[in-house]
Amino acid sequence: MGIYSDIREDFANAYRNDPALNSKVDFLFNYPGVWAIAWYRVASRLHNSGFKRFARMIMGLTQIFTNIDIHPAARIGQRVFIDHGTGVVIGETAIIEEDVVIYQGVTLGGVSLEHGKRHPTIRKGAVLGAGAKILGNIVIGEYAKIGANSVVVKEVPDCSTAIGIPAHVIEKGRCTDPFMHNMLPDINKEMFEYLLKRVAILEHVLVEDNKSVLEEDLELENIYESFIKAMKN
Repeated sequence: MGIYSDIREDFANAYRNDPALNSKVDFLFNYPGVWAIAWYRVASRLHNSGFKRFARMIMGLTQIFTNIDIHPAARIGQRVFIDHGTGVVIGETAIIEEDVVIYQGVTLGGVSLEHGKRHPTIRKGAVLGAGAKILGNIVIGEYAKIGANSVVVKEVPDCSTAIGIPAHVIEKGRCTDPFMHNMLPDINKEMFEYLLKRVAILEHVLVEDNKSVLEEDLELENIYESFIKAMKN
């Protein structure tokens, strides 16, 4: 596809991904992510044609107006949608495949000063939650979902959900479910619940040597081991 076809598809993609978009006036003034991608398309062509300084100037001006920092050397596929967009950073060697959704505050950053591939690769259909930081030359799999404010430093498999600091994969094999922030588990809450239950059981054991209590403690220990195993994945 040509550059004009790509930009036209980016514009149409905004209507598909955001039910709040009701008019062309909204589109003109309230969708910096779409405009940043459109100007990236222009700058990327210039960068690949050898006009690197001019391409950087274009993206510098775009950053001033949109508060979105995209390096023109990054590779961004078709129908990538940056929703809201404020604070998004996409590094020089980042690769984003088609149909990816990126929310505000996402960083695709590097952790090395070496030349070469040092930024993430985001596969088709992935969803990056608001404030997520994805760092280093790692791969986020197809249709993977990254929870808001997560810090991802390890690869995430296809059709998985990762949350936390550092991020851990909590769910695998679910490609079609919508990305519901309110449905993500609260790992800290689960750990505190475990500790409170463990203290209560131990207090009970000290008072009364009850076989059922010991069985309950063993069951809780199995839950804890499963929890730790999931955290290490």
